[in-house]
Amino acid sequence: MTTSDSTPTQGLDVVTQQMALLYQQSPLMVAVFDVSDVLRYANPAFRNLFEVAPDEPATWAALMRKAYKRGVGTAIQTTDFEAWLASARSRRGKLPYRAFETDVQDGRWFCMTETVSTEGWMLCVAFETTHFQASSRRLRVDRDVALRAAQSDPLTGISNRSHVLQQLETQLAQLSTRQRPCGLVMLDLDHFKQVNDTYGHVAGDEVLRHFAQLVASALRREDGFGRLGGEEFMLLVPNIEPADLAHKVDQLLAQVRHAAPLAEVPAFRYTCSAGLVMLSPEKDAIQNIRDADRALYAAKRSGRDRWEWAS
Repeated sequence: MTTSDSTPTQGLDVVTQQMALLYQQSPLMVAVFDVSDVLRYANPAFRNLFEVAPDEPATWAALMRKAYKRGVGTAIQTTDFEAWLASARSRRGKLPYRAFETDVQDGRWFCMTETVSTEGWMLCVAFETTHFQASSRRLRVDRDVALRAAQSDPLTGISNRSHVLQQLETQLAQLSTRQRPCGLVMLDLDHFKQVNDTYGHVAGDEVLRHFAQLVASALRREDGFGRLGGEEFMLLVPNIEPADLAHKVDQLLAQVRHAAPLAEVPAFRYTCSAGLVMLSPEKDAIQNIRDADRALYAAKRSGRDRWEWAS
């Protein structure tokens, strides 16, 4: 005889075991990623498509990079994989749930779904849609492409102004319920007009793309990053303490400082300044941005290539 306290746990164990067995046999692709976007579980259908070995630890970005090089998994049509990756990461995990349709290298089509828990874990489930009517699939794909275009900066591929501001509003709304601090960082490239004047606008565009990819590669899935316009960018870093935020920005500025973004001008270097603030739920989005902006311009006045907290 079992106690009433032990029955739910025993029942849950049975359900978990059966779910694991069903996932092993299912043609559905099922994967679970943790808060750091590291693959923690994948059933055979998922592993076979992406050629992932059993128990192989890897981040989602590493899986995509390896799949792209091998020509397996998602059909990634690009000549600049890092730009594609930065763009994809700007949308990945930013909503509690999203679904989109995509094709894979062997010609099949899948509906991909992402469900994100309040703790930041992600469940990915995909089912094949190749047999669906092609004309209706074209409409769905066109819808997904239009949505991505509406959310992406056309030059850098990361979130555009409206998309990153939307993420800021979401973070502000969650401050009162989740009780998790969130940092806001305004970033501005130093003396950017001189880059355009000296090397031309094509080189200036290359520097902007380089900066966007460099920052995006250092972010967590839950972080938000977008271009506000010109050489100004905004970074959202939820679930972080002030000291850790300052350390993170320190590392980013050091990476920028030592980077060589122009292959035709190998000696060229550039820097960036930043203004930091912890989001305040008592202020709206614009007021929080203004606080970070004032800190950014204080950093500019203090010599650039540095960060300042909002006072």
